[in-house]
Amino acid sequence: DGFLAVLEKDARERAKRRKRNEHLANALKEKGNDAFRKGDYVTAIEKYTEGLEKLKDKQELYTNRAQAYLKMHEYEKAIGDCEWALKCNEKCIKAYFQMGKAHLALKHFSESRQCYQKILEIDPQKESLFKDCMNEVNLEEKRMNEEERALKEFQSGKLTALSVKELLHKLDRPDQNILYYMGGIRVLTGAMRDCTEQTLFRTNDGFSIINDNKVIRQGFCAERKDAVEVELSVSLLFLWQAVCTGNEENQRLLLTHPDMNVQLSKLLSSGVPEIQKETLALISLYSETENGRRLLVRHQDLTKWLQVLMMFVNSPDARASSAMNILTHLTKEENFKTQCRIKFSTDVLPLFSQLLTSAKLVNWTALAHCIGIMGDLCADVVMRKQMADCQECWQACLKLVDECLGGSTPKYHECLFAVLGLMMNLLLESNAAIQYFAVDVSRRCMPLLSSKDGRIVTRAIGVLSRVLPASSLAIEEVVKGGVVKKMIKFLKAGGQITSSYAIKTLSICTKSNSQAQEEVVKSDKRFGVLLKLLDSENEMIVGNAAFCLGQCLVVPGAATSLLNSNVVMILLKHAGGDATNTSVQENAAIALGKLCVAEPRHIFQLRELNGMAILNSSVKYVHRV
Repeated sequence: DGFLAVLEKDARERAKRRKRNEHLANALKEKGNDAFRKGDYVTAIEKYTEGLEKLKDKQELYTNRAQAYLKMHEYEKAIGDCEWALKCNEKCIKAYFQMGKAHLALKHFSESRQCYQKILEIDPQKESLFKDCMNEVNLEEKRMNEEERALKEFQSGKLTALSVKELLHKLDRPDQNILYYMGGIRVLTGAMRDCTEQTLFRTNDGFSIINDNKVIRQGFCAERKDAVEVELSVSLLFLWQAVCTGNEENQRLLLTHPDMNVQLSKLLSSGVPEIQKETLALISLYSETENGRRLLVRHQDLTKWLQVLMMFVNSPDARASSAMNILTHLTKEENFKTQCRIKFSTDVLPLFSQLLTSAKLVNWTALAHCIGIMGDLCADVVMRKQMADCQECWQACLKLVDECLGGSTPKYHECLFAVLGLMMNLLLESNAAIQYFAVDVSRRCMPLLSSKDGRIVTRAIGVLSRVLPASSLAIEEVVKGGVVKKMIKFLKAGGQITSSYAIKTLSICTKSNSQAQEEVVKSDKRFGVLLKLLDSENEMIVGNAAFCLGQCLVVPGAATSLLNSNVVMILLKHAGGDATNTSVQENAAIALGKLCVAEPRHIFQLRELNGMAILNSSVKYVHRV
């Protein structure tokens, strides 16, 4: 007993001592963190070390000290601390992340990749971080290999390699006139034959020599450029393209220069066609690759870019398509969309509405592309809501539809196709503006149902399927305009996308309009089309077909016309089925109930199929309706 008592006392004392040490270690950790935030890494390391003297198995102190060692470029020590952290917690992601950084700095590419792979194994949700880290390793390894290869070619006496260094040496001469530098830049551009010359440009301080030259910088950054400064700027843009094409490290170095954050946007807005063309070509190098887009998003203020690039829709030449292609690529980046929100309602929407209303004066091909881009931006809920709330935007869309209806050339069709797609996306919202324009939108869609372009027909039906729920007046008008017969016609022709929109449109019309119900019964003899849709593999089509059928069974004689069909078996299958979309079971059950109420003779077949329990369960739905 005495021995156990001693053990218990010792355990209590150790627990008390650990708690005291943990308190001291946490206090030292906070002091270290404070020093780290201030950039005092030496003090931070001292405090973390003191903390570890109090508590040797505190993982956070090891990873925090490793981070400070990384800042001090003491990579081996950082790796050692990460290894100790992993002994404390074998699934410590921060330790693997910092160890990967340390190995990368030491050019241990394989070890660095292994660390990042461990992060993904521990937490598959870190896939984005994993991809970014692996991309960084790949780029750094590629950069090192390029520089080793370039050095070998330079040492071997390759003529173009030698000329790059010589040309840069000449351009490094200060206080020459602008024509001297412009000529040198042009010759240097011609020397950029492949990766070797690009790399030698970088390793021989090419970026610094060009960007820090007062004469070149003054001409390139001038607000109002004279003819010579314009020529210098174009020459420099050609050089940057030659230096950066296919070379990620050069792209990074160029874009991280302070001047470029301001200048690219200014050059795009310069109003000088030659400068704009080559600026667009340079930006295209970045936007066409994932790594390039990340560089743009990370190092450029893109809040105005959507507006600036959209302005090129007014350009009659290749600048318009270049600008639209850049925007198409940039919209793949979520951070670009986030930046676009800042000036979207104040700057972008007024410009976009203006472009739509003055369509006759702009580049139609680029306008169709621009509308498509705005449609893609609707994936962002914030921007979609702002667009859908904008009455001027709706008016502009309707005006463009009117202009397109008067034209028959492909350019009109592309714009019409694009604006219908945009309206479909905007109609995912529900607001006062949509209610206000619902009748006008549906009126524009009705003549489009006779278009020879199947794509336009499909989108017109899609717009109807989304706009009609907003207005009973719109439903009444399209029903009077013969929409039911047209939808039945399209449903007979097949095509899953068109069918899904068409049956949705019918279900909306028949929900509240008795004329629509009667016309379905007349146009779809014995409900042949609806019964066929009930066999579809698409649950949305099945659910809407069942709903539409249920609405039409109130028409006298409709239920009787189905006596010799297999409708009971079909509805029973769906009502008791396990569809993911619960509206399929509900709508089928309601239709089954209405069928038996309207024509009791269907109950006999229901009993034969042992379906009375399902019918009874559907009564609550019928009463609710």
